[in-house]
Amino acid sequence: MTIATRTVTEDEADIRLDRWFRRHVPGTTQGVIAKLCRTGQVRVDGHRAEPATRLAPGQSVRIPPLPAPPPKSAAAAPASPPDERVLRALEAMVLWRDDQLIVLDKPSGLATQGGPGIFRHLDGMLEAWRTDGQKPRLVHRLDRDTSGVIVIARTPGVAAKLAAAFRGRDMEKLYWAVVAGRPVPVEGRIDLKLVRAEDFRVGRVEVAGPDTEDAARAVTDYRTLDHAARKLAWLELRPLTGRTHQLRVHCAAIGAPILGDVAYGARRGPADPERAGENTALVVGLDQRLHLHARRLVLPHPAGGTLAVEAPLPPHMQATFRTLGFTVSPPRPPQRG
Repeated sequence: MTIATRTVTEDEADIRLDRWFRRHVPGTTQGVIAKLCRTGQVRVDGHRAEPATRLAPGQSVRIPPLPAPPPKSAAAAPASPPDERVLRALEAMVLWRDDQLIVLDKPSGLATQGGPGIFRHLDGMLEAWRTDGQKPRLVHRLDRDTSGVIVIARTPGVAAKLAAAFRGRDMEKLYWAVVAGRPVPVEGRIDLKLVRAEDFRVGRVEVAGPDTEDAARAVTDYRTLDHAARKLAWLELRPLTGRTHQLRVHCAAIGAPILGDVAYGARRGPADPERAGENTALVVGLDQRLHLHARRLVLPHPAGGTLAVEAPLPPHMQATFRTLGFTVSPPRPPQRG
């Protein structure tokens, strides 16, 4: 292979250099890319660059000579056709689709990505939509037991643009939750730093102490939409930051854990310290799955303007709403502004 120079296209805007490199030179390992950058063999517009450098349209990338990848075996099995059951399941989730992105309504109980003991997940299902060698890409994540709006990018360039929008807090995110308790005051802002718990397992976090190092600020606006006596309430949650389990920990911290939250339901707020070991998030007669739903997302569309998408409540939350007498409007149709 000789030295080559390629131009970054509009569709590749804001993609990392290492990811761009792997797409143009398949099979190149991260270690090789790091070495090529470190020794100055890979350059962007004639200058040295780090693997994490974000690329812009029109930039030129120097690709040095590399050893040819080993030839594929002629006896290699052809790619298997997509699973029709997976395709039907994906199609049932679609809320919006265009040539740049897809918005899905992720069901409760479906993991976003794989992990220890997780064999079925959304990222794996997206293989069924692979075309021209490219699989649609996750842009953000929802907890396995959280339902609702999740965005999928069709190309790496779109994924990079949307990821940058999430990092820059250019998204308007709105969640609904049923909580055990009624927050006082009924609306306000929760501004509590979070940190990994000492018994950190599966992303478990907790409210940080005043002198805790490496704590991350987490901010959530909340509003009570309805309540059943003082025992249960329907909250609108607007996270202004995106920390792991932020909404679940924040609700528990104000003494109103999300219904069905086994992990954080026992973490009471300062209003009731004597019952710190009791899990009040499990209520007899109501479904014990997590009652947290990504209801609405407003995002800057990669092609310009904005896109607003809402997802209907999952079946277990619909049943709880009926039991508690909460009246909910159907989701509005997607709006492109």
